[in-house]
Amino acid sequence: MSWWDDADGDDSDADEPYGQYDESSVRVRPNPKGNRPRTKTRPTYDDAPVGWVTNVDRGRFGVLIDDHVITATKARELGKKSVVTGDHVSLVGDVSGDPGSLARIVKVAERSTLLRRSADDSDEVERVIVANADQMLIVVAAADPEPRTRLIDRYLVAAFDAGLDPILCITKTDLADPAAFLAHFACLSLRIVTSRSDDVPFEALHELLDDKVTVTVGHSGVGKSTLVNALTGSTRAIGVVNSVTGRGRHTSSSSIALRVRDGGWIIDTPGVRSFGLGHVDPANVFRAFASHAVPVLPARDGIPLAQAHDWEIVDRVQDGELGPTGVERLDSFRALLTGMGASDPGSE
Repeated sequence: MSWWDDADGDDSDADEPYGQYDESSVRVRPNPKGNRPRTKTRPTYDDAPVGWVTNVDRGRFGVLIDDHVITATKARELGKKSVVTGDHVSLVGDVSGDPGSLARIVKVAERSTLLRRSADDSDEVERVIVANADQMLIVVAAADPEPRTRLIDRYLVAAFDAGLDPILCITKTDLADPAAFLAHFACLSLRIVTSRSDDVPFEALHELLDDKVTVTVGHSGVGKSTLVNALTGSTRAIGVVNSVTGRGRHTSSSSIALRVRDGGWIIDTPGVRSFGLGHVDPANVFRAFASHAVPVLPARDGIPLAQAHDWEIVDRVQDGELGPTGVERLDSFRALLTGMGASDPGSE
């Protein structure tokens, strides 16, 4: 008797554990992933609560929702899409703000403005700094450290490219007269505020900042953090200027939105010594060097597709109207275009 024969000698396989089955009797466990029909329908999160990103810190985001700030992380479905200070975002998860709670950012709203910079003028890879700001407060010291006109030119170009209204704030005016420095920008209709080392012009600044979202930029050591602390009540670290190099020390490592005492928001950004414009359309460089610009391409929905310089500054320099400062400003303008790999139509 072979091993597959019945023990009782009959041909029945009823008592056999294996002989009674064939391949068709084997039950195959379904694969949930393979058999579940996939759907292209994704949640829209239309009913998700909306918040405003106030700061970013190592993959965690502070988000203002209602009247409190919660901690959130970025959802996987956002992929490589960046989330920056100033973004309006939709959230799911725990939005209570209780200790240990964590929400997820699942959607980023369309941005009205976007401030960016690159590593240098030849680098087209941009770094997004702030979204949805209304204006840019450019902070520069009259002395200690010495003001750099060409860095201010770069800030102005970035502001116009981002759609921000620039404001120029001159600090430490008790150390030096800023008149010669301000002469470089005489052809622009800039809003200008001056400040002493021991006095913050609260009234003048509140008139400009109230009910606005303002991003601050400036060279390290110019007094930007001092100004922000006075306006917001913050205790952000204040840097000092190195007596040997004349350069300021970086005190802020990331952008953060702080509420102005009487209304509005200030987004304080880290101090920088360079501001690359590799991402900027050269056509937008022109706006930072003349009192006005003219559209050169047809408008879409009332917005010009590009701006071009009307070469007013070139004519005024050639006529001698702007004097030596006009020549320096024109040189700065042409240096920017050259660094960005653009042609200089003013030399044609």
